[in-house]
Amino acid sequence: MRFSNRQDSGKTVVEVTQARLDASLAQPFRDYLFELIEQGETDLVIDLSQVDFMDSSGLGVIVAALKKVSAQGSIALAEPSKAVNDLFDLTCMDKLFPIHTSVAAALGGLSGE
Repeated sequence: MRFSNRQDSGKTVVEVTQARLDASLAQPFRDYLFELIEQGETDLVIDLSQVDFMDSSGLGVIVAALKKVSAQGSIALAEPSKAVNDLFDLTCMDKLFPIHTSVAAALGGLSGE
């Protein structure tokens, strides 16, 4: 399984279990996130600890998910690799997403802390 989720502290933690989040996974990841959101899971923490590489299509999926939940929830990112964090920094998407060093930190800080 490439993605999984669990409930923790009233939020949904989405774990990406692939080393690459690129064009080959963009559509399945989008479908997975959107299905969760449509089921009412609107406070998400995306655990990127296993992702070593993300391209613009992976980034686009996360941005699209943020747009989908923006009025009713939020998305935080947890434990991105340096390369993934650099992508968010380079594209200024780090201004849109709280980025945390761990899932635990993201769970504690999802509400803007």
